[in-house]
Amino acid sequence: MSLAFLPSPSRGVVHLGPFPLRAYALCIILGVVVAVVMGNRRFVARGGQPGVVADVATIAVPFGLVGARIYHVVTSPAAYLEDPVRALFIWQGGIGIPGGIAGGVLAGWVVCRRRGIAPGAFADAIAPGVAVAQAVGRFGNWFNQELFGRPSTLPWALQIDPAHRQEGYESFATFHPTFLYEALWDVGVALVVLWVDRRYRLGHGRAFVLYLGLYAVGRLWIEALRIDDAARLFGLRLNDYVMAAVLLASVTWLARTRGRGREDADAVQRPVPSTV
Repeated sequence: MSLAFLPSPSRGVVHLGPFPLRAYALCIILGVVVAVVMGNRRFVARGGQPGVVADVATIAVPFGLVGARIYHVVTSPAAYLEDPVRALFIWQGGIGIPGGIAGGVLAGWVVCRRRGIAPGAFADAIAPGVAVAQAVGRFGNWFNQELFGRPSTLPWALQIDPAHRQEGYESFATFHPTFLYEALWDVGVALVVLWVDRRYRLGHGRAFVLYLGLYAVGRLWIEALRIDDAARLFGLRLNDYVMAAVLLASVTWLARTRGRGREDADAVQRPVPSTV
């Protein structure tokens, strides 16, 4: 064990009478709130109406959580083969951010189109907030003592209780805190997107694509540290292929749309004709 290390919370659930209060769920909820608040300010600054981000989030977030859970189960099936019903127990941890982004983007795109909102402008507005939300949500993994990296004796190594250690790593006590690495990376991604967006006035989804590309870069090196069970192909985790594809697509999209400015304020949100 390293002489200095980061401790893990002794428990991730506090009971208020008969009601369990789960830190994992609170981290996700707090992240959503942060994303909505940041996204609302940026969307209004672009010419949108206040409250629209929260309205879209009420639909996009549930779809994102479903997509995140499906992605996690598909890429880490070993934990659910013997008891498939456990796949429904999302409060025990286990969501895949790539699936969450896909589910949320699909639902958000449909809602935006129906409400006369430019999807690209909306995505650009929420991009930094989504990155910060992911950073906050990662602390749920800390409370659950999950998704940590290889054994480590660095001063910031994370202590993991014996009951939560991966098979084959029972003799090790401290590991790379990949939850913290990703949280810090996500905050950095948000700051870079904010700076680039302000300097170059990104529009038409370019800020969101920049966020995707930067996130993929970080996730690739973090995946190389993780030791949790995951589906593999030719020795690499499935997440590696997904992130590589996201990075390639992001770079291609940014290169092909180079020079495109930001949408005019009156094009961000158009009135939808009444059907009544």
